[in-house]
Amino acid sequence: MSLAQKILEGDIRSAARLMRDIDDRMPEATEELKTLYPHTGRAHVVGVTGPPGSGKSTLTDKLIETFRAKGKRVAVVAVDPTSPFTGGAILGDRIRMNRHATDPGVFIRSLGTRGHLGGLSSSTADIVHVFDAMGWEVIIVETVGVGQDEIEIVRTAHTSLVVAVPGLGDDIQAIKAGILEIGDIFVVNKADRPDADRTARELENMIGMNHPGEGEWFPPVMLTVAQKYDGIPELTDKIIAHFEYLNTSGKRVEFEEIKSSLRFTELLRDRLFARVYQQISEDNALEPIICDIAHRRVDPYTAVEEILKKKVK
Repeated sequence: MSLAQKILEGDIRSAARLMRDIDDRMPEATEELKTLYPHTGRAHVVGVTGPPGSGKSTLTDKLIETFRAKGKRVAVVAVDPTSPFTGGAILGDRIRMNRHATDPGVFIRSLGTRGHLGGLSSSTADIVHVFDAMGWEVIIVETVGVGQDEIEIVRTAHTSLVVAVPGLGDDIQAIKAGILEIGDIFVVNKADRPDADRTARELENMIGMNHPGEGEWFPPVMLTVAQKYDGIPELTDKIIAHFEYLNTSGKRVEFEEIKSSLRFTELLRDRLFARVYQQISEDNALEPIICDIAHRRVDPYTAVEEILKKKVK
C-alpha cells in the first residue's frame, strides 16, 4: 500500500514520513501528492503572521485549545527561520505547544524556511495538502515573523490573522508591510500593555481608509492577551465567521482559483529552472557563462536568452 493510501486511512506515521520527504524535496513525494490532491479542499486554513515578539506562537497555542473545545481536529504548520550558516532551525513552537503533544486531535509539524522568502517554507503548501487530505478540519499556518515578506501567507490561508503588539510602531509597520491588504482579522495581542487601545484605533482608521465595498468582509480588530486566554474565544468566533462568509458569498471559489493559479505558476517556474540549470551544469556550461558575464564579454540578459533558446524546447 502506498503512503498516500495509508494517509487517506488516517495513518499518522505515514503522514509524518511523507512530510519529511516533502521537506527534503524527495522526487517520490510528488507521486504521493498527486494521489492526495483530489481529496483536498475541505479544511479551513488559518494563517497567523506578524512581527517577532508579537506572541504568534502563544496565540496559536490558545487557538488550538479553543478549536479543540469545539470538537475540531487541529493541525499546525509552524515555520521557523533557518540559519544561513548551519542550515538548522530553532523550532520554538514545539516548546510552546508541548502541552498538546499527547492530544490525538492535534498534529504539529515544524518546518524551517531553508532560505525561502515570504515567511513560509517552500514546502508549506504541500504539507497543508497532506493534512487536508487526512481530514484535519482546521489547519493553522504560523509564519516566521520576518515582516515585509510575509504576504505569501495569503496564497495558503483562507483566513489571515495579522498580529500586532502595542509599542512597536504598528501604524508605520502596517503601511510598510502592506498588511492592510493581507489581513482578514487584525489582532492586537498583549493588550494589557499601555497604548493597546491606541494601536487598535490606528489600525481601525487605516482599515477604514481602505473601506471594503458593500457586502464585502470588513476586517475586525481584536484585542487579546493570549497568555491569559483573554479574547481568544471571541477571536475564534471571528475566524469561524470569516470562513462562513467565504462559503456563503462565493469568495471561497475565487480564492481557490487564485491560489491554484499561483501554485501552478510557482511549480512551473521551479521545474523549468531546475531542468535548465541541470542541463547547463551537465554540459559544464555554467562556469564559462558566469566568467563571461563577470568579465563583461556578455551581459546577463543575453546570456539567459541564449540559454533559453537552446535548452527550453
